[in-house]
Amino acid sequence: MPTGVALRDVREQLFDAADRILSRDGPSALTSRAVTTEAGCAKGVLHRHFEDFDAFLAEFVLDRVDRMDAQAAALRESAGTGTVAGNLADSLTALFGSVAVSIVALVTFRDELRARLRRTWPAGVPVLTEACVMIASYLRAERDLGRIAADADVDTLAPTLIGTGHLLFADRTGAPPEPAAVRKMVATVIAGVER
Repeated sequence: MPTGVALRDVREQLFDAADRILSRDGPSALTSRAVTTEAGCAKGVLHRHFEDFDAFLAEFVLDRVDRMDAQAAALRESAGTGTVAGNLADSLTALFGSVAVSIVALVTFRDELRARLRRTWPAGVPVLTEACVMIASYLRAERDLGRIAADADVDTLAPTLIGTGHLLFADRTGAPPEPAAVRKMVATVIAGVER
């Protein structure tokens, strides 16, 4: 005899619960029990849909990377509008204001999760490497429009911006950096190539 409430879109419900836990309590609080409790379902629900907790986490991380497509498209479409530094600062703030910082810590500290991610993501931390692709694509568009120098090395600028941005936002327990600090960092990194 079935009991409880029927769950719709269980994967998404569990992923959203993981987002809330990461944002609120950080990666050390992310357990299967915490996720199912946050999602309002029995612990067995997670294990019916995923091989184990690390399989859940791997799919969660890759799902969050896939969600970056909309942000990447919006950033590319902003090429030629506003300022290059402003567009980049806004994009980095949105990226690191999400659960991205916590996902980086989660991937760094869970060996089995990293091993599972390597099966489909051969190098780097998925959120950060995808962010580098997003920034480099935007910088190429701006280079094509002449707003940054034709000889700008976008494949070096992108990880520089991501790495420096990550350092600004890495302390998830403190206040996020002021928008002016993010803009200053971006302006400094691209100062030699912005036209």
